[in-house]
Amino acid sequence: MLVFELLLLITATLYITLSRAIHTKLEKKYVLGLLVFFLFAHFVFDGYRWQMIPSYIIWLFAIITAIRQPRKTSSMVITVAKGAGTALLFATAYVLPSLFPVFELPKTTGPFAVGTSDILLKTNRNEEITSNDTDKRRFMIKAWYPSNETEGEHDLYIDRAGRNGFAKKYGLPPAMLQYLDNVDTRVYKNAIVADETFPVLIFSHGYHSKANGYYALLSEVASQGYVIFAINHTYESTGTTFPDGTEVYFDNEYARKIEANTWETINPVVEAFQEGLNYEERHPIVQKALITYFAKDIIERWAQDIIDVVDELEEWSQAGIFKGRLDITNVAVFGHSRGGGAAGESLLIDSRIKAGANLDGIQWGQIVNTRFQQPFLFLSSDWPDDHENLNQHAYRNKSASVFYEGTLLQSGHSNFMDIPFMIPLQALNLAGDIEPDLAFEISNKLLVSFFDKYLKNKRSNISRLVSDYEQLEMSISVGDSLNLSSLKLK
Repeated sequence: MLVFELLLLITATLYITLSRAIHTKLEKKYVLGLLVFFLFAHFVFDGYRWQMIPSYIIWLFAIITAIRQPRKTSSMVITVAKGAGTALLFATAYVLPSLFPVFELPKTTGPFAVGTSDILLKTNRNEEITSNDTDKRRFMIKAWYPSNETEGEHDLYIDRAGRNGFAKKYGLPPAMLQYLDNVDTRVYKNAIVADETFPVLIFSHGYHSKANGYYALLSEVASQGYVIFAINHTYESTGTTFPDGTEVYFDNEYARKIEANTWETINPVVEAFQEGLNYEERHPIVQKALITYFAKDIIERWAQDIIDVVDELEEWSQAGIFKGRLDITNVAVFGHSRGGGAAGESLLIDSRIKAGANLDGIQWGQIVNTRFQQPFLFLSSDWPDDHENLNQHAYRNKSASVFYEGTLLQSGHSNFMDIPFMIPLQALNLAGDIEPDLAFEISNKLLVSFFDKYLKNKRSNISRLVSDYEQLEMSISVGDSLNLSSLKLK
C-alpha cells in the first residue's frame, strides 16, 4: 500500500476501535480534522483506486462515529453482527490492496537511464488476420534505449489499449486497472538517446500478451547498453494503441478459427508422452506436430514482423532519434513464450541476426529439421516432470555454433514477465516458488551476459552465473559440421 493509503486505513481503524478512549483525550473537531486530512492527503498524493473502496467505507464509518459519538450499548446480537461485519470489512480493506498493489518495479543496475519511444511500422504485407483484403500489416513498436537523462515525463505503465485488452482477457472492468497510473516505471518518455553507438535487440512478447508487460526485463537490458525494439504484434497482443488513437484488441474470432480442430494434431504428442514412449519412438510424432500445429503459423508471422524491423534499422540509424546510435552490424533477437519461438524462427531465416534467445517458449516450425547457425540461448522455467517437453525434440540438432540450454529452477512461465510483481498471489500469477526479484535478477544477468559475449565481444561469465545461483542449471553444446560436444554445468 502507498503511504497515505496505509495512514488513512490505520487512522480510521484505530479510531473506530478506540473511539471512546480517544474522545476522552481529544475534542471532536480534532478527530474530524485528522480523518479529513488523511483522506485529502491520500487523494492528492496517492490518488483514487478501486482497491481502496473498503477503506473508504471504514473512513466513512469513522466520520459518522466521530460526529454521532453513540453512547448507547447495543444488544448482544447486534454487537456480534456488527463485529463480524466490521472484521470482514477490515480484512477486505487490508487484503485487497495487497492482491492488486501499486507495485514497485526492480531498479535497473546498468550505467544508463532508460528512455522509451513509440514507433508505428507500416509494411506492404497483406494482413492475414482481418477480413479486408486491402488491409496491410502494421504494428506498434516500443523502443527502449540507453539515455543519460534522469528527468522528464515518465512512461505510463501499459498504454490504454493494453490495459483494456488485459481487462477484456480476464473479464474485468477496465476501470479496475486505472491504479496502474501510480506505478513508477522509472523510464523516461522520448528521452534523448545516450551519445554512443549501441547493439540492437528485437523483442517479441508472448501470445495474447504485450511488450509493455515486460518493463522489468526490458528496462534492465536497455540500461546495460542496448537499444531494444519491442514489437506489439497486432491482433495477437492484448491491445494496441495507434498514434491516431485507434485501439485494436486481440482478435478472439480469428483465434478460434485457427485453433479449431487442431486437437487432433497435438493429441498424438500428448499420448506419446503419457504412454511412456522413449525419445526415439516419440520423435517422429512430435516432429510432425511441430511443423503442422497452428502455433507454427503464428511464429512464422511474428518472425516476419521481426524481419520487417531489421529491414528498417539502416534507415533509423541515419535519421530521427536513433541517428548514429544503432550498431546495425550487431543485431540479435529474443522473446518470451510464443515470442521466444518467433525469435528462434527469425534467426533461421535472416543471416543479419547474429544471435537469439528464447525465454520459455516452444520452438514450433522448421527448427526440428535443421539447426541454428548462430549462437542461441534457451532458458526454460521449471516445468513439472509430466510436462510434454517438445523442445527436447525441436532443439534436437541445436546449433552449428553454440547452444545454451538452461533451466531457472522453482520458476513458472510468468517469472519472465512483470506479472509476479503486478499480482503477488502465486495462485493467480502462474509464477513458481522462486522469489520474483531473484528470478528477474538471474534471467536478466544471463541474457545480458549472453548478448555481451556475442554482440559486444566481452568475456562471458555464464559459467560463473551458474556457480553463483543454485537456481540456475545450464548445459552448453558446441557444434560444427561434423560433431556436437556438450558440457553440463551443475
